Amino acid sequence: MAKVMKGISVIALLLTIFVYVLYRITDYRILFPFIITFGTITYHFVIRLMVGVVVDLIMHNKADYKKEWYQVSDFEMKLYKKLKVKKWKNKMPTFNADTFDISKHSWEEIIQATCQSELVHEIDVIFSFLPVVASIWFDSFWVFLITSTLGAVFDLMFVFMQRFNRTRILKMKRKR
Repeated sequence: MAKVMKGISVIALLLTIFVYVLYRITDYRILFPFIITFGTITYHFVIRLMVGVVVDLIMHNKADYKKEWYQVSDFEMKLYKKLKVKKWKNKMPTFNADTFDISKHSWEEIIQATCQSELVHEIDVIFSFLPVVASIWFDSFWVFLITSTLGAVFDLMFVFMQRFNRTRILKMKRKR
């Protein structure tokens, strides 16, 4: 998944630059929405990669899962059951599957990795809405709001998944 995200980032950036140059040369107004679209896609992918790198440099998958922030409430578990997280979590991509591989890591390390991954996606949710500010200059409020909301919802799915999985992993850890 890491290669896919990096690839999409590069392709979107190159398309943004290409369409921008074409727009400047031809002055065809029809190209402007494409610049915004490709630029926004570039932002959403690049910011997620950057947040992941920065958080990893700071935390090194060593989160304290006993902190209150990482505790999952009964209400949340009921919500996750209503949303059927258990059914769709296996269909979601993993950035680096090795991070959660029990043959390479202890339960403790995997639990810490779920905390770090959760935090990355929570930060991504916040950064998802930063492009809305760009609507001041580009006058495309709805495009920015829709793409930002979709990006935030996608990241929230990963937050839910990590919190749901962590609860289950903690139970397995206690049994051993």
